[in-house]
Amino acid sequence: MPAQVYGIEHITFMVLTISIATVGLICAKRYLKSEHAQDIFFKCLGGALLIAIVVGRLSQVFRYDTARWEQLIPDSYCAMTSLVLALAVLLGKKDNCVLHFVWHLAIVGGVGTVIYPTFVGQGPTIFYLPTITGLLHHAISATTAIALLLFNRVNITYKKWYYTLFGFTCYLTVGAFLIGCLGYDDAFHIFTPLIDNTPLTTWVMALMYAVGYALILWIVELVKKGRKTSTENN
Repeated sequence: MPAQVYGIEHITFMVLTISIATVGLICAKRYLKSEHAQDIFFKCLGGALLIAIVVGRLSQVFRYDTARWEQLIPDSYCAMTSLVLALAVLLGKKDNCVLHFVWHLAIVGGVGTVIYPTFVGQGPTIFYLPTITGLLHHAISATTAIALLLFNRVNITYKKWYYTLFGFTCYLTVGAFLIGCLGYDDAFHIFTPLIDNTPLTTWVMALMYAVGYALILWIVELVKKGRKTSTENN
């Protein structure tokens, strides 16, 4: 019998993951005061995320009777975001342009997938390697993105909105390559919905993402203006 969403294993994973992430972030915020200590913390998160996504992709390569090396290339938003986020944290500077594109995707995709992972039924247990690595990279991705905001490693601003457009264009270009050149039936949900029997193809999700991101930018700017006004009055 395959593993099930909201089965005992999945619920246990959610409880442990949320608990560990919450306690870890609270402790990190409280005790990691120096820039050096925070750098080490983020390198550890980036390294763990990179290991999870690489092992996950390799598990997809050797999942079949014949090795399918093209499976090394992430073909979904979450997998690509985990890879890009890991590299941006490990190799990029604080508040680098890539982070402005992936932080929102990492949180929404990571949290959403941990809560409702549509892929858990691919094996008899969530410890089936493609399943557990998928769950782990989503959880670490979301935790890393939240930590970036917690430590002000990303300065959210509408002035850098175009990084989002560029990032989506890159994702869709990779998807078109996988479909047109490597023979994938679909990639990045260009043709098929994220969840069966819903309209959630990439075109619908891109619109939802744009609206949600614009709303976040608007709220952030209001908060910044409010703080600036309060400071000036004092």
